[in-house]
Amino acid sequence: MNSSDSEQPANQASRLMITLAVMSATLIQVLDTTIVNVALPHMQGELGATTDQISWVLTSYLVTAAIFMPLTGYFSDILGRKRYLLVCIAGFVGASALCGISENLFQIVVFRMLQGIFGAALVPLSQAIMTEAYPPQERGKAMAIWGLGVMVGPVLGPTLGGWLTEAASWRWTFYINVPVGALSLFLASQFVPDTPKKTRRMDWPGVTLLAAGVAGTQYALDRGNQQDWLAATDIRVTAALGVIGIAGFAWHSLRKKERALFDIRIFTDRNFAMACLVIALLGLGMFGTIVVQPILLERLLNYPILTTGIVMAPRGVATAISMLVVGRLVGRVDARFLVGSGMLISALGSHFMTKYSLNINAFWIIWPAMLQGAGMGLIFVPLSTIAYATLPRARIAEAAGLYSLVRTMGSAVGISIVTTLMSRQGQVLWNELGGKLTRFNPAVMHYLQGLGLRPDDPKAVALMAQQVAQQAEMLAMINVFQLITWSFVVMLPLVFLLRKSQGGGGPVAVASE
Repeated sequence: MNSSDSEQPANQASRLMITLAVMSATLIQVLDTTIVNVALPHMQGELGATTDQISWVLTSYLVTAAIFMPLTGYFSDILGRKRYLLVCIAGFVGASALCGISENLFQIVVFRMLQGIFGAALVPLSQAIMTEAYPPQERGKAMAIWGLGVMVGPVLGPTLGGWLTEAASWRWTFYINVPVGALSLFLASQFVPDTPKKTRRMDWPGVTLLAAGVAGTQYALDRGNQQDWLAATDIRVTAALGVIGIAGFAWHSLRKKERALFDIRIFTDRNFAMACLVIALLGLGMFGTIVVQPILLERLLNYPILTTGIVMAPRGVATAISMLVVGRLVGRVDARFLVGSGMLISALGSHFMTKYSLNINAFWIIWPAMLQGAGMGLIFVPLSTIAYATLPRARIAEAAGLYSLVRTMGSAVGISIVTTLMSRQGQVLWNELGGKLTRFNPAVMHYLQGLGLRPDDPKAVALMAQQVAQQAEMLAMINVFQLITWSFVVMLPLVFLLRKSQGGGGPVAVASE
């Protein structure tokens, strides 16, 4: 296919092959953000690392991916989109294989950085390619298919990672990328259309400022909670670096305008700016539940890793079904109504999660999560469609890189808020509950008498300490679910800042004018 092919949407057969090519690449990239998490304890033992050291397997990937994600538009221009996609897929597959054969911590951290460098562009490139491969009236369906990989991948990651680790080895959480990536590379080389190369000069001051800002912010968010935030010198330094880098990049870009790394004035497009704001705020609800539920299931309810994954999987199934349904509605129903409905449904599901307790069974864990997942599907597809609806086609790749960066940073902020709230509230509630456990409390004496224990019995002390720790952690989780519920409610007014659908065509119709 020559470069002119990219100017018109592909035919139906080509679209199918293009979809398989880019979605398989997207899936292995988004799976890698969570599939490794459950394997960390096994890596720690085999690689001889401490708990703090092994966390660099996650941090190194996230930081490098965040740095390179906004460069998607630049490299797509100078290499051509197809060539850059092939380089990214090949590099990611190669880095995955190297991670699998790593013999020590240094090696796997370096190879994870390579994974981040090559994997950063896979999600925004796939979104840009899917957007252009489908005609305007089918763009909602395209975003539904794309959203399936992006939203369902992180949910299925722990399940697949737990199964691979138990059945084979943690190394297979990386090896699994090789055959899927090879298929994606072949299909992309045959069917994905290219775009014309453009001459662009590298904006080195902009790259330096952006890299410093993104890396500093991502590092501080990823490691802040475990190092007590600003109490640690490295967190203070990286947080300051993040603020200075991002502020400096914004100032530099406004001065350079078209000569900057990317034109920051793209955020003057109201739909794109509002979509970015919503997707960033959505990070709390999107990943907050994914962080909290495994802790509830494994630590408090004593579910095995594989069972935990199975219990969490229906949330992803509900999201997938919701996306497929809403993909047919986009273009017929006002996108603002779909996004607003999704927020209300997600808020309702999150509200029912605040009713969790230590006596709950799997059914009462699953259905609120499914309700929340269905709402997320209603939000994600029309929001992804409306983000690019009023942008020129030439700016879609650049916009996709920025949109993915904002989504990634929003998720990092959301995860940091959740982990910090759980940690701090857990300590506060432990002290409050522990202060009520005295021999003068009739409820305590009645509880111990029923077990045949005296207050000064070491077994009674150990039992009460265990109960207090569990109840405090459970209450902290409920506080997190309350915050997630309100986050969806607070986002509702932003829906009305999005441009109204015109003539029933929604944002997709605007793109076709």
